[in-house]
Amino acid sequence: MKRVIIVLALFVSASIALSARLFFLINDEQIAAASVGRGHYTVKSVGEYAGIYDCNLEPLVNLSEKYEAVIIPNHDSSIRIQPYLADMDTYYDGISGRVPFICRVTSGAYSLGDGAIIFRSRVRTDSRQLAPHIIGYTSDNVGIYGIEKSCNELLRSSYSLNSATFSVDALGSALNGLDIEIEEAGSVRSGVVTTLDKNIQQICESAAEKYNIKRGAIVVMDIKSGEIRAVVSCPDFDTSDISASLSAPDAPFINRAFSAYSVGSIFKLVTSAAALEEGISPEYSYICTGSANVYGQIFNCHKWGGHGELDMGTAIVESCNTYFIALSEYIDNEKYIETASGFGFGTETELCPGMVSASGNLQTPADIAIAAERANMSFGQGMLTATPLQICTMTSAIANNGVLNEPVLIKGFLDENGDMEYSNINAGKRVISYATARKLKNFMSDTVRANNSMSKPDKTAAAGKTSTAQTGNFDDLGNEILNCWFTGYFPSYAPKYAVTVLVEGGTSGNSACGPVFREIADNITELYGSRS
Repeated sequence: MKRVIIVLALFVSASIALSARLFFLINDEQIAAASVGRGHYTVKSVGEYAGIYDCNLEPLVNLSEKYEAVIIPNHDSSIRIQPYLADMDTYYDGISGRVPFICRVTSGAYSLGDGAIIFRSRVRTDSRQLAPHIIGYTSDNVGIYGIEKSCNELLRSSYSLNSATFSVDALGSALNGLDIEIEEAGSVRSGVVTTLDKNIQQICESAAEKYNIKRGAIVVMDIKSGEIRAVVSCPDFDTSDISASLSAPDAPFINRAFSAYSVGSIFKLVTSAAALEEGISPEYSYICTGSANVYGQIFNCHKWGGHGELDMGTAIVESCNTYFIALSEYIDNEKYIETASGFGFGTETELCPGMVSASGNLQTPADIAIAAERANMSFGQGMLTATPLQICTMTSAIANNGVLNEPVLIKGFLDENGDMEYSNINAGKRVISYATARKLKNFMSDTVRANNSMSKPDKTAAAGKTSTAQTGNFDDLGNEILNCWFTGYFPSYAPKYAVTVLVEGGTSGNSACGPVFREIADNITELYGSRS
């Protein structure tokens, strides 16, 4: 009887221990996960996220490929894949476990044949990324900058997957000899459609590189619609290696196209517009002696000894400061500021959520009631600042016969079927009369045709205005750092594109920016024709 009792006690103890072990196993997360789905384990990777496109639906991201291998630990394939590994850290982390995992490999892994599972996925951006300041970049598949950030939710909500599903044992190890279900990621048609033109963007980036713009910007706009065709900011950054640019000189993450700078002589177009709108004749005559005395403060013209007698058109071509100081005295303060404001000065522009072009600074009527500040503003100095985008918008309005179209960067959105939902675009507004615009266009055409002009294209006719703005900042040698500009449009007889070029630290608008404009105008004309 004692022996029976002992055996029974041992049986009960063993049953309790076995029950406890089963309870532990059932509640262990890894074992439970392997049990769910009746012994299947799936590895996944995103093949492609929703895209960002140009105005012709040409992709601006997802342009290159990467390769990923599905690796089964302790399997022959894991040994054969080693020569093609591109991510050793992921490999060593995964190979020490039991479950299949995905690891980055080189394209050579395709030579392994049917015994290997190799997926192709799209690389979001790489070192050759166009318009990085507009497209932006991501970190851990979250938009951090640019359109990637502005439209993060939309861009990350649509994607395709690569997946491989294995039969596994209770510990999650893949079972050899059983079928593996493989699904390869397809293409994603949805995304954000910008107004950028991929070809024009490339032309502008190439021009910036050719003329060695170290710090500056280029903006191209479609005159009839306000759509932005290109945005260049120098220096740029490598979207595939953000850390390398964090300590780079000259602040590469600043979008200089949307940042405000001292303007200089380009603003003489606004002073002329305000005067013409007031009814002042373009024949208004002034004799430039090389300087002007404004209540005891001396303002010098850039030409020593002066330009002599000038009318409005000649003053634009010669860019005579003192002429516009005199001209501004005949313009009502309120109407002067109203004209500048109508062109977009002093107003920020939101191009998409979180992406804003700065307002710059426009004087108030009270500011220019002070004679010296009014004199400064008349030729684009003093407290006045503006962005390259604002200058391009003003130029576009003049070329468009006085009708201003607000800048547009987002054309619309593609759904999963590839159908376009267009963004709302405000109708253009008249900011100066047709007659005033026509006179300004003639002045700008004469400027490009001038003998010393370095902006005159070979393949089309153009119009424009130079600017060399003082900044009040000096280099180590005591030389003042200048902001150099050229803004213009082409063809002058049927305006299509407005182009603004800014170079920080140049010598003059004509020499630093004129050739860049000429290059862009000629290359766009060669690509699309003069009337496209």
